[in-house]
Amino acid sequence: MAMEKKKQRHCYGPAPNTTRRFAKLWGVLLISIFPILNTGLAFDYGDALKKSLLYFESQRSGRLPYNQRVAWRHHSGLTDGLEQGVDLVGGYYDAGDHVKFGLPMAFTVTMLSWTVIEFQHQIAIAGELEHALEAIKWGTDYFIKAHTSPNVLWAEVGDGDTDHYCWQRPEDMTTSRQAYKIDEDHPGSDLAGETAAAMAAASIVFKKTNPHYSHLLLHHAQQLFEFGDKYRGKYDENIGVVKNYYASVSGYKDELLWGALWLYKATDNEIYLEYVINKAHFFWRDWLGHDRIQLGCEVCWPSNYGFKVARGRKAQGTW
Repeated sequence: MAMEKKKQRHCYGPAPNTTRRFAKLWGVLLISIFPILNTGLAFDYGDALKKSLLYFESQRSGRLPYNQRVAWRHHSGLTDGLEQGVDLVGGYYDAGDHVKFGLPMAFTVTMLSWTVIEFQHQIAIAGELEHALEAIKWGTDYFIKAHTSPNVLWAEVGDGDTDHYCWQRPEDMTTSRQAYKIDEDHPGSDLAGETAAAMAAASIVFKKTNPHYSHLLLHHAQQLFEFGDKYRGKYDENIGVVKNYYASVSGYKDELLWGALWLYKATDNEIYLEYVINKAHFFWRDWLGHDRIQLGCEVCWPSNYGFKVARGRKAQGTW
């Protein structure tokens, strides 16, 4: 009876939908901020950047650090993965929820890393570079944990259905912390490719300041890409609970291209570029989002890289 009353105090019906896709769109916001900084407009885009990064601190899961700026948050999700015998503590909760969805989390870290790569100087001038690096590392530290072996990646922690009907603090959550994974028998090339992209992009970010960590990220990225390419399949066909939240609408081919492009940028290994050239004519998509990243491929390599890909498509008779 006491437990029922406790739950009643925390559960107030479905969670609002207004923030549910914030993590999907934030990278576009951050990337759009910096070209405007020099226009002389009166808007304080530095403050917008600060608040965007503060949002990620408020979404942290796990044991929070001493320098946590969002003081009303505390440790949470400290037993994530315990039932499965793995350490899945950390990472980010999704939007205003308490589920940790691997696909949008990986996309978010990729976009944040890309932002730092392109606009590191401007972020430093705004006084937010350290916070941006911390935000990236909070995600990649979790991906390292979730990638427990070369062909195993934990894709989700928590249950969206019960979580969305219980609006409560993560420190007090009473909902399921069931964890789900992809492996050789239950592939998820989209999730593996996106996570490979995130770790490869982050390896570029940390290459000068933390070379050992950068090398570790690149090692995981290469393993994940090989896993996703060798054992192909959509992750939502093997983890059905994600279909109502982050379904793989576009399939997995665009994420494999995305991962290969970031690995090429991180390694200069022509193997990855050739992969893109050879696959682009039938792997291409036309959106930028957690599930559709073809536009990102085009924007990220607008010069000689894009020309090589275009030349490969034309040579194969797709134009």
